[in-house]
Amino acid sequence: MSAVSPEQNEHFTRVLRRRFRDWRGSRPFWAGLFTLLGGIPIAYFPYATLQLGQMTLSMATTAGSGSLIIGVLLVTLGLTMWFQQAVRVFAGVAAILLALVSIPVANLGGFAVGFLMALVGGALSLSWAPGEPEAGQAAGERHRADGTPEPAGAPAYDTETTLDANGGRNSAG
Repeated sequence: MSAVSPEQNEHFTRVLRRRFRDWRGSRPFWAGLFTLLGGIPIAYFPYATLQLGQMTLSMATTAGSGSLIIGVLLVTLGLTMWFQQAVRVFAGVAAILLALVSIPVANLGGFAVGFLMALVGGALSLSWAPGEPEAGQAAGERHRADGTPEPAGAPAYDTETTLDANGGRNSAG
């Protein structure tokens, strides 16, 4: 690295924020977050015991195992949306179906909080599409080191090795 390199003097948290923003922009991040957060109340409420003064309020139902399964599946689908973008449509449809099933099975879908979050997450996953390249960043367009595009008639010099250039054929020049 040279002394004039911008990455050398940049603060660590700024680099982490930029990397996270790039990672987040290449996947249905908010869909995965809503789906993941929707599964938590659905799985938690049937097993929760609340204390209201002297009174103990228990939400234990016979459908506790169904609630746990639905909640864990929603958390898994949220993580799948983050790390396997190719199956985002399947994960979105499955999240919507599990959110709808959670209404009768899991205490009205985690008292409607988990149901609504999972429903929104599934809908966001279905509607997400990978971004298009910026204008001027078309495929095959060359750029200089400072980011400006090269003129259309400029000669193109490849930086490939001789073995990789020209389909593996060596050239004398």
